[in-house]
Amino acid sequence: MKRLLPSLLFLGIFFFLPLARILTLGLNPGSLALLGSSFAPRLAELLRFTFFQAFASTLLTLIAGLPLAFLFARYEFPFKAALRTLTAIPFMLPTVVVAAGFNALLGPRGWFNLGLTALGLPPVQFIGTFRAILAAHVFYNTIIVIRVVGAAWVSLDPRLAQAARSLGASPAQVFLQVTLPLLRPSILAASLLIFLFDFTSYGVILLLGGPQFSTLEVEIYVQAMHMLNLPAAALLSLVQLLCTLAFSVLYSRYVTRLAIPIKPVEQTLQKPKSVLERSFVFLLSSLVVLFFLLPLLALPIRSISRLEAERGQHAQVGPALTTEYYTELFINRRGSIFYVPPIEAARNSLVYAGVTVTFSLLLGFPAALALAHPKRFARWVDPLLMLPLGASAVTLGLGYIITFNRPLPFFIFNAASHVTPGASLLTSPLIIPLAHTTIALPFVIRNLQSAITTIPNHYREAAAVLGANPFRVWWHIDRPILSRAVISASAFAFTVSLGEFGAASLLARPEYPTLPTAIVRFLSQPGGMNYGQAMAMATLLMLLTGLLIWLIERERVAGEL
Repeated sequence: MKRLLPSLLFLGIFFFLPLARILTLGLNPGSLALLGSSFAPRLAELLRFTFFQAFASTLLTLIAGLPLAFLFARYEFPFKAALRTLTAIPFMLPTVVVAAGFNALLGPRGWFNLGLTALGLPPVQFIGTFRAILAAHVFYNTIIVIRVVGAAWVSLDPRLAQAARSLGASPAQVFLQVTLPLLRPSILAASLLIFLFDFTSYGVILLLGGPQFSTLEVEIYVQAMHMLNLPAAALLSLVQLLCTLAFSVLYSRYVTRLAIPIKPVEQTLQKPKSVLERSFVFLLSSLVVLFFLLPLLALPIRSISRLEAERGQHAQVGPALTTEYYTELFINRRGSIFYVPPIEAARNSLVYAGVTVTFSLLLGFPAALALAHPKRFARWVDPLLMLPLGASAVTLGLGYIITFNRPLPFFIFNAASHVTPGASLLTSPLIIPLAHTTIALPFVIRNLQSAITTIPNHYREAAAVLGANPFRVWWHIDRPILSRAVISASAFAFTVSLGEFGAASLLARPEYPTLPTAIVRFLSQPGGMNYGQAMAMATLLMLLTGLLIWLIERERVAGEL
C-alpha cells in the first residue's frame, strides 16, 4: 500500500482530477446551454470524419502490413534485420519529425516537387490533403501489423498447411480456410490497436492535413486555444474519452476472448528460391526502403541545402550545401525581447525530459516493486495506474488548463518552478514535465515491473545464507538485473517527453517552448530561413530520438540474452 501511494497520489492530482474537471464542465447544464443549436451538427460531422479517417487508415495499414508480416515471418534474406528495424523507427518518432520528413520530401519545397519543377512539370499537392493523413498513419502503424500478426504467423504449425495441400487444396484455399482463420484474432487485435491510435491522432491531422480536416482531437485544440470556448472543448473531450474507453475495453476483452491458442512450432526460415518468391522479396524490400527511408533521409539532406533566396535578397541564389540553418539556431537576428532562439527550445525540451525521467523513476519504482508480487489491493490498483495509456494528450492538456488555472493553495519553491504563492501552476514551466510524467509513468512501471519479476528469489536467499546483508544482496543481485530495465525505462520516458506535442501545444508558454512546438512555429512562418531552421531542428530531434530508440532496443536484446 505504501509503495503504491506516491503514484496513486500523483495520478489522482494530475490525471483523475483534470479528467473529473472535464467531466464536470462538459456535463454542466449551464455550459451546455451556451453551446447553441449549431454544436450538435458540428459534433456529428467531427465524429463522422474521425471515424472515417481512422477506418480508412486502418484498412490501408492492414493492406500494407500483412504482406510485410508474411515476408518477415517466412523468408530469410539479406538486410532483413535492418529493414525490420526501419519499419519500427517511425512508431517512436515525434509527430513533428514525421511531418517535417514528409514536408521535406513531398511538400511545396520538397525534393519531389523540386524535381518536377526542374523537369518543367507542375508540382504535386500533397501536404494539406487527405492522402497525406493516410500516408502518415500507414507510415506510423505498419510495424503493429508486422509485430502482432507476424508473431502469430511464425507460431503457426506448417504441418496444417501441408496437410491441406496434400488433400488437394490450392494455395488460395489453404490461406483462406486454414491460415486466415488462425490469424484472424491477431489481425483483429492489430486492427483495433491501429484504429485506436488513428482515432486519437492529433499531430498528423493538424500538421499534414491542414485546417480543412478536423477530428475530435484537433477541434478540442481549436475550441480551447483559438475560440477560447472551454465548455465546447470539455464536451468534445468527454465524447473522445468515452470513445477511447470503448475501444480500449473492446481491445482488452473481445480480442482476448477470440484468441485461439496456438502451440509454437520451431520453424526454419526459407530463402526465396523460385523467380516468383525472389521477385516478391525484392519488390517488398524495395517498397520498404522507398516508403520508410526516403522521408527520413529527405529531412537531414534538406536541412543542409539552400535552394532559395531569403526575403530581401534579390540576387540569384543557386543550390548549395550550407550549415547556416544550424548556426542560425543560436542567433536572435532581430534582437527581439520576445524571440526565443531555437536552441533555447531544445534546452527546454532536454530539461523537461530530464525532469520527466526523474519523476517517472521516483514514482514508478515503488509501484513496480508492489506490482511485481501483487496482493489483493495491488491487483485492484493495477488497472488504474495503466489508465493514462488510453488517454489523449490533448485532453490531458485541456484538463490541466481547466484545473490549474487558479491560484495554488500551497507554496511551490520559486527556484524550482518559478511559481510564487498564489500563482497558477499553468504559469510554471513545471507543468510540462508533470503532464509528460503522467503519460510516461505507465510505461516506466510496466518496464520495471517486468524486470523485477525476473529476479529469482533463490538468488537472494543464497546470498543471504552466505552472509550478505540486505544492501549487498541488492547491490550484487538486484542492481545488475535492474540496471538494464532502468536504462530502458529512462530512455523511453525521455523519448516520450522529448517528442510529445499534444499536451505541449496547449500548455507550453511562448517564453518556454519545447522543440516540437518551436518546429511547428517555424514551419508555419514564411521564408526559406524559417523553413531551413525547422528542418534543422527536426533533424536534431530525429537523431536524438533515434539514438534513444537504439538504446532501448539494445537493452531489450541484451535482456533477452
